[in-house]
Amino acid sequence: MSFDVTVYTTTLITLVVIMDPPGQIPLFLSLVGPRTPEYRRRAAWQAPLVSLLVISIFAIGGKAILNYLHIGIPALQGAGGLLLLLVALQLLTGLGSAGSPQASEDVNVALVPLGTPLLAGPGAIAAVIVGVSAVSGDAGGYLAIAAAIISVHIIVAIVLRYSTVLIGILGVGGITLLAKIAGLLLAAIAVQLIADSVAGFIAVGG
Repeated sequence: MSFDVTVYTTTLITLVVIMDPPGQIPLFLSLVGPRTPEYRRRAAWQAPLVSLLVISIFAIGGKAILNYLHIGIPALQGAGGLLLLLVALQLLTGLGSAGSPQASEDVNVALVPLGTPLLAGPGAIAAVIVGVSAVSGDAGGYLAIAAAIISVHIIVAIVLRYSTVLIGILGVGGITLLAKIAGLLLAAIAVQLIADSVAGFIAVGG
């Protein structure tokens, strides 16, 4: 069994672009800003932990769920590509921030909406299931995907933990620029997934 560096790098970049850690900073601060510093510190590690749990469940059992529902990989690639394209358009146009989520004082925002669906959203879940299916039977590929999932959540935890420092360094303009770059990359990934989906349907039909 050998660690697949290519799968690790591809999965990590895809998840980082989808989950957009810098883009989560304004949302994180808007949700936890009025709370105590201790609450903010706790939420900074609870939210990635919840996301890690949700994504791991789908990474392990996602294929079984698809088989039970009689959904093929090309269909999932197409749906995932469309979802990612919508997220990419929101990042590129800025429309995704129009309805920033709000939470009441008695709700643990680290669970909802931070952990899911902001971090562990449909796009990330679909990307992980597609990635696991692509390396089916390859232990090195599975290990690489697991490492990428853990790595991206460590990155998210660090970004959220030091969100006040980062937003002071980057400023609103820097965060916006990173969001635009992430949107462009994500759009390219989405188009590739849709193209793979079409090729998959043609192969099955042929």
